[in-house]
Amino acid sequence: MRAVAIAHPNVALVKYWGKRVRAGNLPATGSLSLVLGGLSTETSVTFDPSLRHDRVLLDGREDPETTARVSACLDLLRQEAGVSTPALVESRNDFPTGAGLASSASGFAALVTAGAGALGLHLPAQRLAEIARLGSGSAPRSLLGGVVLLRNREATTVCEQIAAAADWPLQIVVAVTTSGPKAISSRIGMARSEQTSPFYAAWVETHAADLDTGLVAVRNRDFPALAAIAEHNCLKMHAVMLTTRPPLLYWTPATLACLHKIQELRQDGVPVFFTVDAGPQVKAVCLPGAADDVAAVLGRLPGVLQVLRSPLGEGARLRANAD
Repeated sequence: MRAVAIAHPNVALVKYWGKRVRAGNLPATGSLSLVLGGLSTETSVTFDPSLRHDRVLLDGREDPETTARVSACLDLLRQEAGVSTPALVESRNDFPTGAGLASSASGFAALVTAGAGALGLHLPAQRLAEIARLGSGSAPRSLLGGVVLLRNREATTVCEQIAAAADWPLQIVVAVTTSGPKAISSRIGMARSEQTSPFYAAWVETHAADLDTGLVAVRNRDFPALAAIAEHNCLKMHAVMLTTRPPLLYWTPATLACLHKIQELRQDGVPVFFTVDAGPQVKAVCLPGAADDVAAVLGRLPGVLQVLRSPLGEGARLRANAD
């Protein structure tokens, strides 16, 4: 009863920030995202009757908060399989964990894929997404590949692939400006924004138009239109964060330097735009021929610790020869 899965983090171009129903971890808004094939999470799940309870090792360390969220997902898988066996979960990322690079999304996508595989379950994609969402609201997007749309429905969310990785081979250059975990998690930050930001209601009310604009841009392969809406939506989300009390200031000086440089590059004719999730890392989305130049320029900026390169990736899947 063991399986290993690989999943990739994703970066939202039209983002979600906030919950509409906290009990089911339902996002307040839909989202449009890119799956980053160059960054990976590998997770093994072993159901072992000799264990007294679930054990979760993330990058070799135990974390009680993570274990509780993992167990909640595993409980639903165990219910589907009609078993109660505890599990050992071992998960590793080849990129910084908890630092604004969507490690929770790839982690929970890999978890439910490996857990279902270990139990011999063949669940519908929608059910697997609902289970993954309990761990991370953006995890359903990492179950699919390429460009992924997440839309809200009455009591759930629905994901669909809008473009496969090969359909529009965008490149993502990630400027890493800190390597440690962020001080305030996204879950805590979202709750604070909902309660205290005067801009939160407007963020939710104007979001559907942003999502529709981004969707049209992807379907038309309209890079300038996608750049405009992605940067606008990103800055709008961070405006909500900045007006939260106490403020959520995830950026570093290097983050801001990267944003200015990316805008300068685009003014000089380089097809690139930025987006930043709840963290200090900058993702520069480029047309394929521009990625080398963008990576070189960002890598020279003071405070940029590392530059990661990623094409669009595929969805979560079981690894062959897991033993």
